[in-house]
Amino acid sequence: MIALACDHGGFALKERIRAFLEQKGFAYKDFGCYSTESVDYPLFGKAAAEAVARGDCDRGIVICTTGIGISISANKVKGVRCALCGDPFSAEMTRRHNDANMLAIGAGITGPNLAERIAEVFLSTEFEGGRHARRVQQMMDIEA
Repeated sequence: MIALACDHGGFALKERIRAFLEQKGFAYKDFGCYSTESVDYPLFGKAAAEAVARGDCDRGIVICTTGIGISISANKVKGVRCALCGDPFSAEMTRRHNDANMLAIGAGITGPNLAERIAEVFLSTEFEGGRHARRVQQMMDIEA
C-alpha cells in the first residue's frame, strides 16, 4: 500500500501519480488534498508519513510545489526517511542505500513524465542492506 499526499501546488501531479499507480496495479491510500484550493502541506505530509511509520502503508509519495516543505514535514515523523528526488538515479540510490520509505517530488520543478519514472524507480528498487543497514540505523538513532 502506497500513502499518497499533496498540497494544492502538487494536486495535479498527485492525480497523475495516482492514475499511474492504478495503471501499474499499486494499491494506494490518498491522504489528500483533493483540489487546488490553498491548504497547508504539513498536515497532508504528516498524515501520509504517519501511515508509513505505523506500517499501514509500505511506502509513501508526497508532493508540493518544490517538494521541500512536504519532505521536511514527513521527516518529522519518527521512522520516516523521506527523500526529495528530481531524477531516477537519486530515487534508485535512496532506496538502495538509505532505505527511504517515502519519496517527495516538486510539482513545480519535475514534469509529469519524469515524475512517473522517478516514482516507478522508487517503488521497484529494493534496499541493499549490508553496510548500508548500519548507516540507516545510525540515521534513525539521531535524536532531533
